[in-house]
Parts: sequence; C-alpha cells; structure tokens
Amino acid sequence: MIEPKKRGAAEMAVVPAAQKRPRTELVAAAQSQQQQMVPMGPPRSSSLQAPIMLLSGHEGEVYCCKFHPSGSALASAGYDRLILMWSVYGDCDNYATLKGHSGAIMELHYNTDGSLLFSASTDKTVAVWDSETGERIKRLKGHTSFVNSCYPARRGPQVVCTGSDDGTVKLWDIRKKASVHTFQNTYQVLAVTFNDTSDQIISGGIDNDIKVWDLRQNKLIYTMQGHGDSLTGLSLSSEGSYLLSNSMDNTVRVWDVRPFAPKERCVKIFQGNVHNFEKNLLRCSWSPDGSKIAAGSADRFVYVWDTTSRRILYKLPGHAGSVNEVVFHPEEPIVLSASSDKRLYMGEIQ
Repeated sequence: MIEPKKRGAAEMAVVPAAQKRPRTELVAAAQSQQQQMVPMGPPRSSSLQAPIMLLSGHEGEVYCCKFHPSGSALASAGYDRLILMWSVYGDCDNYATLKGHSGAIMELHYNTDGSLLFSASTDKTVAVWDSETGERIKRLKGHTSFVNSCYPARRGPQVVCTGSDDGTVKLWDIRKKASVHTFQNTYQVLAVTFNDTSDQIISGGIDNDIKVWDLRQNKLIYTMQGHGDSLTGLSLSSEGSYLLSNSMDNTVRVWDVRPFAPKERCVKIFQGNVHNFEKNLLRCSWSPDGSKIAAGSADRFVYVWDTTSRRILYKLPGHAGSVNEVVFHPEEPIVLSASSDKRLYMGEIQ
C-alpha cells in the first residue's frame, strides 16, 4: 500500500463540492426557515401591524400629535399648517387632511369624547374641528399674537383655555364668539392646562413659574417655583392630582396640584431629556395609569420614565430631528412621537 502523502501546512484539504440543490428545494428550505423565525424576538404587546410604524406625510416640522380617546385614530400637526388624521391600526392610512390655519399649528387636543379637535396656531387663532367630518366648526379670535397652547375642559360645558405670546391666558366657551375671561400674565405663555374640575387654569411660560388662576375668584391664587428656565409643556395626570412640566432647564417635574397640598408642591424631578438653541416647545405626557411619563427632547430620542423610581425606562432612537411631543395610547402599550424630521413614529413598548 502506498502511504498517504503528509499534508504541509500551506496545502489545503480537498473538500468534495456539495451538489447544487434544486431551486424548489431551496425555496422550501427558506420557507421552513421563515416559519421557524417568526416566533423569535420579543413577544408582541400591541395590535399594531408591526412593532414600529412610521407615519410620513407632513411637509414641515411636526410639533404636536394626539391619539383619539377611542385609540383607533390619531391627529398630527405642525409647521405645514395642516392637521393630518391617521388610522392607528392596519397600514396607518392618512385618511383626512384638515386645512384652515394660516400659520404653524403649535398644539392639538381632542375633547374627552373625541368628537371635537382643538388646534392652537401662530395665526393668532384657535380652531375647533368636528373630528368625524373634518369640518371647522369655530374659530376663536382674540389673541394679538401667536397662540402657543390650548386645552379643552375634561367635563362640563365645552370650554377651552389658551395661552399666547401676547402674555395672556384666555378662557373660551365655544358657544360664544369672544373669550369669556382674560388673565394678564406679564410674559409670553407657552403652555396651559385646566385642573381636573376645570375651575382653575394652570399656565407656564418664559418667566419660569407655574401659575394657577382661579376662575371663580378671577385671580392668580398661587405660583409654583422651582424651574430655572422657560416652561414648554404642561400635562395633568388622568386622575387630576398631579401636574407634569417640561422646562428648558432640562428637567421634567411632577407637582402636587391638589387643594390644601403642602407649600412645597414639587414632588419629583426627572432628568435625561434636553432642550437646545432651537427652543422648540417640547411637550410632556402621562401614561393613562400614571405609571410612566414621557417628554420631548432636542437630542432626537424619545424618553419614557418610570414615575415611581424616576428611572429612564426607554430612550428610543429613530428620529432625525428634535422630538417635540410624545404621547401614550389610551388602551395599549404604544407611544407616538412627533418630530422636526417631518415624521411620526408609533412604537409598542413592553
């Protein structure tokens, strides 16, 4: 027998070439592989078509977005002066466009039952829209400069409060032509909200203080100090006891706004999100159960914190511009973000 030749290190072993598989077999193999791959990855936590949905259609920076209270639709608006209405589920179709403002839209809100949509604009007006037909029902005129914020009452007659660069906070009854009441603040007002019973308006602006105006006594009843720079967003928790604020001092704070609360009303401070030279009005929001909060940030990330531990739960990438608003879905673990990159992302969280 001839002894097998010993292989040198440089020589390669000859491997018999695998026979080429017929194409049909390859397709079958790929399909079976796909079937095996489906269950992989984190388990799905929502009814969205995919874990992350991108909504593109705006022609300018998107400043605000809100889910319809039913959770099946959402509205977004911004620099392009248009309000786009989208389906939450399926392909997220943009099913309607509401036109009528002649300036950028700074803030949007649905009323409690979702039948009306309110929009505040730099054209100095607030528009009231029928969210079903998309028709503009009313234009609230009276501010003499940009309207930065609006907030409809949660219950009772349909009233809405607004805050403007003209330094006033106004109260409107949508059945009446002019504003019902005006509070004169010294400086520009960037954010407003009602308290739970809608007998107080809470405002924040470039003077760093949160002011609480009483509608019965028609006067300023108390001020909450602590922020070191302009307030850009205010949000009342769903049960109405706590107020969330976002400020250019790069903190997000929770305040106790219950009557007869202790004098020091600031109960929590959250950090992580940032503001920058763009000075966009970055908003903030609560999850429906109050266990999480979210805020806009100029560093292009979506921030979600745990309310109790103050820990950042999510710092979500994807946007290519400032994240101006982040809101929670009313029923499912989904967050929606609006950005200066003209896009909206809707993503499920665990």
